[in-house]
Amino acid sequence: MRSDSEEPSDAAHGGSNGRPAPRRVPQLLLDPTFGSYFLGQTVATIAVWIHNVAAAVLVWELTRSTALVAAITIGQFVPQLILTPWSGARADRRDRRRQLVTGTLITAVGSGLIALWSATLGLSGTTGAYAVIAAAVVVGTGFSVSGPAAQALLPSLVERRELATAIAIASVPMTVARAVGPALGAILITLGGPTLTFTVTAVLHTTYAVVMHRRGRPAPVPSDGRDLRIRAALRHVLEERPMLYLLIGVTTVGMGVDPVITLAPAFADALNGAGDVVGLLASAFGLGAGAGFAVQPLARRRIGVERSGTLGLVVLAVGLAPLGHVPSVAAAIVTMLVAGVGMTLSLTAFTTAIQQRVPDHLRGRVMALWSIAFLGSRPLAALLSGAISEARDEATALAVAVAIILLGAILSRPSLTRKR
Repeated sequence: MRSDSEEPSDAAHGGSNGRPAPRRVPQLLLDPTFGSYFLGQTVATIAVWIHNVAAAVLVWELTRSTALVAAITIGQFVPQLILTPWSGARADRRDRRRQLVTGTLITAVGSGLIALWSATLGLSGTTGAYAVIAAAVVVGTGFSVSGPAAQALLPSLVERRELATAIAIASVPMTVARAVGPALGAILITLGGPTLTFTVTAVLHTTYAVVMHRRGRPAPVPSDGRDLRIRAALRHVLEERPMLYLLIGVTTVGMGVDPVITLAPAFADALNGAGDVVGLLASAFGLGAGAGFAVQPLARRRIGVERSGTLGLVVLAVGLAPLGHVPSVAAAIVTMLVAGVGMTLSLTAFTTAIQQRVPDHLRGRVMALWSIAFLGSRPLAALLSGAISEARDEATALAVAVAIILLGAILSRPSLTRKR
């Protein structure tokens, strides 16, 4: 395991101090520690998307209520708003890997509870929908425990000069999951039913926990007498003002992603589709995110990490804007492909800038703020989309989401996020 404190050097480009060049993507993936982290994240994130899409399809079919579909997201992410600050502080003074394993097992329990309820009591009507929402609260609790630890653990697995590459690689599981998970979720819930679907997600989360547990444990992060309260991270973000605007960018991405889940069932229904179309739209978003992964290194080199973030938000807005007015499923898929590219460009850029700038003794708590920004913003977005959909319609809710994304692009523009 390599120290995160090692600084980049000219040796990476053939310098004279004899240090080997930074490892490239294949070498990092073959590293037993980083490779296990990558594999586990891929499996677990696929499970997340299977769960999310299957839960959305199930609740929509049980109730035909966009508000209750939104309640799944709210139930899943409200615990993160409450528990993530504590979780981030714990990651700065305890074993990050053990915390990651514990949180992942809690998430597995959440999926397992739906499978058990379905197998024993059955899922029907609003009662069944409420059971799915309750399980989402358990899943969200697991995320709140594991999320900051996973983010804080990543830089310790590579050298500092490899960090940008590692963060880009670490976005691949999300990309793969967005492409594969929704389609699997739609297929499983449609053909296999809720018992099979949520059993699969519980098993996948448990597999991730086992993989990370068997890779051994890194030493706890020493406190060195530093202030370990969450307010120390908040003070750092407020003093380092560009960090605050980077987190605003992350918040905007989180809110911009929500329509892919909350509004997709209604738009699919308007296109005379069912759960399979919801899966297609979310998978198209994931494929676009994969294309964004291929584009983002070039964008980072050509225009810089800060401009890449702003550009990504604009592309995300441009992709989502036509979704409420497209005439066919094929056209909707195109909009999702474009939006997916924007999501990867923006999220990877903002996250890379934050990880490169944050001191390691604050990493867990700052990445807890990252989790609150990206994941904790989704309940607000889901609540807003659900309320506007019930009061007006889904097209209006989408238009508001696009306006928020464009506002976020202005508030996280390069002149504000560039390191001074």
